[in-house]
Amino acid sequence: MRPAPMFLLVTLCLPAFAQAEESPPQPLAEATSAQAQIDELEQRLALSEEQRTALIAELQSASNEHETVQLQRLRQENQRLKLQLKKVQASTPEPLISEQQMWFATGAGAGLLGVIIGAVLRNGRRARREWLN
Repeated sequence: MRPAPMFLLVTLCLPAFAQAEESPPQPLAEATSAQAQIDELEQRLALSEEQRTALIAELQSASNEHETVQLQRLRQENQRLKLQLKKVQASTPEPLISEQQMWFATGAGAGLLGVIIGAVLRNGRRARREWLN
């Protein structure tokens, strides 16, 4: 037997042994009844151990079933979300210009704006152009 059930058996029998020590010597009939009680307790202990093992196995199988159901549900949700993503990506229109073209246009706009501001600021004073002569 394993140590835990033996310990349980000893613990359950301790009150019987304590009574046996306090009481006067028992006749043989009572000693056999104590042995019968020990046998009954051993049988109940074995039955309880079997029930515990069966219950543990049942709980593990239920847990495994719950995990597989949850895993299946997550896989279905994942497939549904992938389909939604593909639909949204297909429905979004393509941009008119690419990102590279957008940066080029921004740079050209900044350059043009600089030329315009320079021309506006220069019109206030007219300097001679000696370098052209």
